[in-house]
Amino acid sequence: MATTAELFEEPFVADEYIERLAWRTPGGGSRGGEAFDPKRLLEEFVNHIQELQVMDERIQRKVEKLEQQCQKEAKEFAKKVQELQKSNQVAFQHFQELDEHISYVATKVCHLGDQLEGVNTPRQRAVEAQKLMKYFNEFLDGELKSDVFTNSEKIKEAADIIQKLHLIAQELPFDRFSEVKSKIASKYHDLECQLIQEFTSAQRRGEISRMREVAAVLLHFKGYSHCVDVYIKQCQEGAFLRNDVFEDAAILCQRVNKQVGEVFSNPETVLAKLIQNIFEVKLQSYVKDQLEEHRKSDAEQYLKNLYDLYTRTTNLSSKLMEFNLGTDKQTFLSKLIKSIFISYLENYIEVEIGYLKSRSAMILQRYYDSKNHQKRSIGTGGIQIHKRTEAKLSIQDLKERIRQRTNLPLGPSIDTHGETFLSQEVVVNLLQETKQAFERCHRLSDPSDLPKNAFRIFSMLVDFLCTEHIDYALETGLAGIPSSDSKNANLYFLDVVHQANTIFHLFDKQFNDHLMPLISSSPKLSECLQKKKDIIEQMEVKLDMGIDRTLNCMIGQMKHILAAEQKKTDFKPEDENNVLIQYTNACVKVCGYVRKQVEKIRNSMDGKNVDTVLMELGVRFHRLIYEHLQQYSYSCMGGMLAICDVAEYRKCAKDFKIALVLQLFDTLHALCNLLVVAPDNLKQVCSGEQLANLDKNILHSFVQLRVDYRSARLARHFS
Repeated sequence: MATTAELFEEPFVADEYIERLAWRTPGGGSRGGEAFDPKRLLEEFVNHIQELQVMDERIQRKVEKLEQQCQKEAKEFAKKVQELQKSNQVAFQHFQELDEHISYVATKVCHLGDQLEGVNTPRQRAVEAQKLMKYFNEFLDGELKSDVFTNSEKIKEAADIIQKLHLIAQELPFDRFSEVKSKIASKYHDLECQLIQEFTSAQRRGEISRMREVAAVLLHFKGYSHCVDVYIKQCQEGAFLRNDVFEDAAILCQRVNKQVGEVFSNPETVLAKLIQNIFEVKLQSYVKDQLEEHRKSDAEQYLKNLYDLYTRTTNLSSKLMEFNLGTDKQTFLSKLIKSIFISYLENYIEVEIGYLKSRSAMILQRYYDSKNHQKRSIGTGGIQIHKRTEAKLSIQDLKERIRQRTNLPLGPSIDTHGETFLSQEVVVNLLQETKQAFERCHRLSDPSDLPKNAFRIFSMLVDFLCTEHIDYALETGLAGIPSSDSKNANLYFLDVVHQANTIFHLFDKQFNDHLMPLISSSPKLSECLQKKKDIIEQMEVKLDMGIDRTLNCMIGQMKHILAAEQKKTDFKPEDENNVLIQYTNACVKVCGYVRKQVEKIRNSMDGKNVDTVLMELGVRFHRLIYEHLQQYSYSCMGGMLAICDVAEYRKCAKDFKIALVLQLFDTLHALCNLLVVAPDNLKQVCSGEQLANLDKNILHSFVQLRVDYRSARLARHFS
């Protein structure tokens, strides 16, 4: 195998190289049946090593030759670099010399320029003064011959001259130069009018460049402001053709904002003057027309229009804030808005309160009229609905205090015929009116007056919703609750409770959603919270009172059922062996009545109130049954029937889902077992788990109800 440098190119693997060498050598491997010849392979390896050594020497010589050539070229390159550095130094020196020479020449030129300017400036001034004197002489002679005054195309030059002559004329004494001063002033005024007319024509033609030229000339004239006024007036021509004056104003300002910078040197001042003109003329007139029409005749429409117009004006102001109007554009726009609405905002809250009062009264009166109901003067425990004399007031308060402390129904009972005198429609209308009032108050009130105004609106809501509607309904409901000994009484107060609870949730939601954001950071917050707390507490007192009296009526109804249906023979039958009923008719009717009342309570209340009221009813129900059972004597069979009745009462008590009530009836059921237990086992039963903790007198009182109490000498067990 010939040895060349190409065999060692990357990637080079020595093992593969040896394998290829051995494979190519005859006798170096099993190839075509050849026998392996190690001597020949060794000879081939020795020869190949010699070839590699020769090739290595040849490559080494070549490397040395290349290194020598590289060193030679490096020396030549270094020499060339040195020569270039010397040439660069020479060029830099020449550059410095040239720079110094240029600076010297420039200094001479500047000095020469200053000298020329010192000579030329007075000369120019003299020439200009000579021209002005020439033009002044023409005014003095009374005949204007110069082309600059007679040629209308040179109005710009004439304006410059007449403006300077006008300044000069003002320094001259009046007695000697009155006539010429008058002529110059007249020409000054004529040129000013011509320029303004030219500006007007250019604006109508839409020639921005000509408008800019004329405005630049007029800038030094007294009539420059008149030029701006003309521009503003013409901008508004045809701009307010639609019904939406606010949108038209925004579009106009957007258009002028793009143009005014191309015409005037002080665009922010011109744009601000345009906006001021729009506000003080166009918007003020529009607002006045919209508001004065309803100001005295229709408070509702007046307030809606005021809110809408003020909102749209502030929205327009927000859009105008994007433009450059000077340094303090926020204050500028606020003053413009205030100038339009100040006369309406000063007494806004009085109009709002007056409207809210009349509107709320009308909503309530319309509701009571629809019910054909005349509101009665009813004591409200601190909230008086109608004005009364001092004597009547004190008597009414006295009755109210007695009623609150004794829960006695003072005065005649009112038959409401099932009417609660509460209406969600009325409440929604009142809350909607108040919500709109809060929104208007937020928008139209001064920030310093906002909490105070919001509190006044809240007070109106409390007066009409809480006092005139809810509280009146509670008082009427209380007066409509029959006495506890009434028969077949219809109890509607729970319906009042249910509706009052729903209404107060709506009231509370509006308090949090619409009033709180307006007063959250002011001292009025604590005042509103206290007022709300007082209202809640006063209503809770009446609700508790009404619920308590309703529960008394329920117990009274149960008493009537028991008195009418329960017979003495139920628990002491004449034929002990012929008792076919499982429980008495009185028990069936009482349980049916109780289940209806439990369901009604659950439907009328929510949360923990349900459990609280049901627990109170359950305790009273238990006391009633307990006292009722103690009115009878029990035979053995009658005692079994009593146990069945109590079991049914206990099943009814499970509907309460109150642990205490169920426990009371479990204990009562255990007590009834004393009516049937064998005399010998009586002591054992009394010491049982459910009765062990009861007072012996209670156990004894139940045992005394047995017909065999004396004959079986049961008293000995309690001695």
